[in-house]
Amino acid sequence: MKKTSCVLAIALCGLTAFAHGATPVNLIPMPAQLSVNGQGFTVTAQTPIVVDSGDADARRTAEYLASLTAHTRHLQLAVKTGVPDDGAIVLKRDPQAPVANAEGYALDVTPQGIRITARDEAGLFYGAVTAWQLLTPSQGSGDVRVEPVHIRDEPRFAWRGMMLDSARHFWTPVEVRSVIDQMAQHKLNTLHWHLTDDQGWRIEIKRYPELTRIGAWRTPPTVGKQPQPARYGGFYTQDDIKAIVAYAAERHITVVPEIDMPGHAQAAVASYPELGVTGTRPPVSVDWGVNPYLYNVDDHTLQFLQNVLDEVMALFPSTYIHVGGDEAVKDQWKASAAVQARMKALGIKSEDAMQSWFIDQMGTYLAAHDRRLIGWDEILEGGVPASATVMSWRGTQGAIDAAKLGHDVVLSPAPQLYLDQMQSDLPDETTGRLPSMSLQSYYDFEAVPKALSAAQAKHVLGMQANLWTEHMPTMRHVQHNVFPRIAALSEAAWTPTKEHDWRGFLDRMPSQLARYRVQDIAYADSAFAASIDTDRNVAISSGQANVKLSNQAKVGSLHYTTDGREPDASSPLYVRPFTVKLPTTIKAVALAADGTPLAEARTRVLDLPSLRTRSTGELENCPGSDFRLRVQPTPDATSMAPTYLINVFDNCRLYRAAKLDGIAAIRVETASLPRNYALAHEAKLVKAYPSATPQGELVVRMDSCKGKQLASLPLPTDQPATFTLKGDLAKQAGTHDLCLVFTSPITGPIYGVGAVTLVPADKPAP
Repeated sequence: MKKTSCVLAIALCGLTAFAHGATPVNLIPMPAQLSVNGQGFTVTAQTPIVVDSGDADARRTAEYLASLTAHTRHLQLAVKTGVPDDGAIVLKRDPQAPVANAEGYALDVTPQGIRITARDEAGLFYGAVTAWQLLTPSQGSGDVRVEPVHIRDEPRFAWRGMMLDSARHFWTPVEVRSVIDQMAQHKLNTLHWHLTDDQGWRIEIKRYPELTRIGAWRTPPTVGKQPQPARYGGFYTQDDIKAIVAYAAERHITVVPEIDMPGHAQAAVASYPELGVTGTRPPVSVDWGVNPYLYNVDDHTLQFLQNVLDEVMALFPSTYIHVGGDEAVKDQWKASAAVQARMKALGIKSEDAMQSWFIDQMGTYLAAHDRRLIGWDEILEGGVPASATVMSWRGTQGAIDAAKLGHDVVLSPAPQLYLDQMQSDLPDETTGRLPSMSLQSYYDFEAVPKALSAAQAKHVLGMQANLWTEHMPTMRHVQHNVFPRIAALSEAAWTPTKEHDWRGFLDRMPSQLARYRVQDIAYADSAFAASIDTDRNVAISSGQANVKLSNQAKVGSLHYTTDGREPDASSPLYVRPFTVKLPTTIKAVALAADGTPLAEARTRVLDLPSLRTRSTGELENCPGSDFRLRVQPTPDATSMAPTYLINVFDNCRLYRAAKLDGIAAIRVETASLPRNYALAHEAKLVKAYPSATPQGELVVRMDSCKGKQLASLPLPTDQPATFTLKGDLAKQAGTHDLCLVFTSPITGPIYGVGAVTLVPADKPAP
């Protein structure tokens, strides 16, 4: 494929336009080998999909291709059996197919038609997915001309995964199937399904009905006098799970269940208190983070968990069963005389070694049933069963250590492959953790650490993106965080490293985005969205703004307007920064070469009030802690906005470089947010500030959080969901940082700042 060249003015060469002339082969992931030569083929409604008679597996794949093409291209293709004539799409299993493994396939497009061959049904299926992409090179319907491509393809990694967390937020079976559908279209083959945690037990275990009668439900937290929300939860019946596993298998996706142990056990202990260490019944947790409840280590609990695993193994035919093993804070074990006595009887010297023994019991049990244990990298602590596979999430060091010990590994590090990391710092971004992980960071991720030798690298099974859903309460949130980053992951996991080409990937993205749109996938356009920047203080002083436009991926041509109209290809092309007089409204959009928007147009109002206002995402952390989290007013919100950027360790925000000349007052849009964060040993890091009243104040200080106090705004006593704080600001001159500190008790709510506005003396504070 030709690399694109800069077709805009020299000043715009930081942005790469999509290739003109030769049409890119719009496939994601890019095949291992691809050439384009000869003449292509036009697929019409008269083009059949032909399979051998008696090959039920091939027919199932053919019907999948026909269904997907009908849905996304409105092109109805009939499936037939027998010897194909010219002018057909042929799917054929052939033991002599020119591929190396079961997931490989060959695909050729000639004037006689499209022919896909593979040794196994999995390869035939992936060939069909590639054929579907060839049939959807751009948004449209009906007949389609297919390029004369010749493909020999197979995946780089055997494990190409995504983890779906159904414990923190429950996804209906229909929603789970929608995730599986998209995984299949991206040639991912492993769904790691997180089914149990402190906040919910989601899998029916017939022997232990309390796990779902009690453990599947929680009552969300409230603040002050806010109304009590409805109980939240749900679970999958065993029939639900059987149907989902079968649905995934038809798309060549293995579902690997996760039953967390020995930590993240609060929902189970809430259901059966005798499983816990203290013997008391806690509620199902409403707190995100690291909760204290562990399973105890007596024979009854081990037997209980093995009985659970019996039912899990009956539902999931996967080789691997995930047992978690992460974030098991050992405080309860350390404080328990019974646990300490058990350790002494076993000759175990430390709680970490006790966890290793615990995990080894499960690994041995699984091995006796021809299954393999996989767990998060904490299972390395204190020793790990020889047969265990390690999923490295705390960076890549766990994978390096495990592979050097001879264990198979899956790379799934935070934050690089955590889909709950935000995709950008744009003001309209939704919930998630920071720092942001961009589309390119996913594309560039290398799953084989350089620290491994060639022999050790063979233990790397592959890579996986993790979708933790604490801050994704709806499927729209999920889709926003997953797409299009999952496309970048799919190419990183499938395509040989030497074929990776970030700019080529961007060339192919417009077609992929069109496929998302036609399937009503609410993908994020963060990588392509226009950012509209100016120096606020210069604009305030001069009455005019010097405007710079850009986007994260540096792709597309940027067009803008200053007259309120929506920008399109006929609007001015951004070449270099430009100057506008205040007030002006700028709208900007990035366009592909064919004029198709790569993102929704972004708008920025440039006037004095807006320039003196900082939204939640424009406020910084106060010095001392870099933890940043963007949340919504309630943990189970059903909308995408509003959002508030908070630091759970320090309820303090920084307004940088405030121009204070002539400023007389301050207005702060504020929200009371639940402090539902279990911080375990890090709770001691939460910062408290002295207050003048029981409920606390918002104190504004100049230059630093210990600087001169400019204002103190009392917090309300009745704790409404949202409120506005406003008051006089001591007169100052010049440009200064403002530190906004909430002095409220750290046992109460966290206060989120939606926006801060500085009000000049000649304007009343609204």
